[in-house]
Amino acid sequence: MSDHITILPQPINPVRSPGSIRNKQTGSANGVGSFDQLLQNKIDSGGVKFSKHATARMENRGINFSPNQMQRLESAVSQVNAKGGKESLVLLDDTALVVSVKNDTVITVVDRQQLKNNVFTNIDSAVIA
Repeated sequence: MSDHITILPQPINPVRSPGSIRNKQTGSANGVGSFDQLLQNKIDSGGVKFSKHATARMENRGINFSPNQMQRLESAVSQVNAKGGKESLVLLDDTALVVSVKNDTVITVVDRQQLKNNVFTNIDSAVIA
C-alpha cells in the first residue's frame, strides 16, 4: 500500500446556457418565432413576466399581446408600483390581468368572454391601461 494519491485530470467542456439550447430547439424554418419563443425572449429581456398559469390561459384562449399592449401593461404595472400596490387588476382592452407588482409577474389572464360573473380577490389596486 502506498500513500501516493493519483488525480486524473477531467476535461473542461464549454458551458452552455439554457437559453441558447432552447433557441436552437424551438426555432422555426421560416425565421418567425413561436409564441413560446417570443414569450421567453420577453421574459429574458426583463420587464413584466408571465407565470406558467397565465401562459397556459393565454395559449388556451388564443390571447396574444401586441408590442404596444405590452408597453401599456408595463407602464400600468410601473404606475401601480409607484403608488405602493402589491397585487393589481390591470384592464387592458378586452382582457383583465391579475399582476403581482412586487414580482413583475402576470398571475392570470382573463379574456372578455370569461369576464362576466367573475370575481377578483386578493387585489389591492386596479388600473385601466
